[in-house]
Amino acid sequence: MVSVVEALVSGGSASAGPPLGPSLGPLGVNVKAIIEKINEQTAAFKGMQVPVKVIIDDKKQFTITVGTPPTSALIIKEAGVEKGSGTPNTVTVGNITAKQAVKIAKMKKSDTLAKSLKNTVKEVVGSCVPLGITFEGLKPKEAIAAINSGKFDSEFSEAN
Repeated sequence: MVSVVEALVSGGSASAGPPLGPSLGPLGVNVKAIIEKINEQTAAFKGMQVPVKVIIDDKKQFTITVGTPPTSALIIKEAGVEKGSGTPNTVTVGNITAKQAVKIAKMKKSDTLAKSLKNTVKEVVGSCVPLGITFEGLKPKEAIAAINSGKFDSEFSEAN
C-alpha cells in the first residue's frame, strides 16, 4: 500500500520534529534521509513555508514532491519586507518591479489557471492588494490597468 504524507515545512530547514517526524516514523522509513532530501530540494525557499508531499511505496522507497510557497510569501520576499501591511488600503509597505512579478509568475505558472505569463503576472499583482505592496510604484488596480493597456508587454515576452 502507498502512503502519502503532506506537510508545510520551513524551506531548507525541515526537521524530524512535527509535522514530518510523527507522520513518517510509524511508516518504518529512514526519516533522516527524507528530511535531508526535503531540505536539499527546498533550500531555494529558505525562510518560507513550502508545501511538501512525501509518497512512500510498499518497499519503503520514497518520492518527494515540492510545491511552491504561497504567492503572498514570494511577493513579501521579493519586496524585501518582513510582512504585509496591517491596513493595506492606507499603508504601503513595499514595491515590486515588473521583473520581480515575472519571476514570481514563472514560479507559480504550474499552480495557476492563467493561459499566459501576462495573466499570471496580473494574478501576482492582484495578490499585492491585501499586502499593501505596489507594482512599479502603482497601486495594484492602476497597475492592472497599465498591464492591460500594454505598458509592460516587453517584460512579459515568454522568452524573458
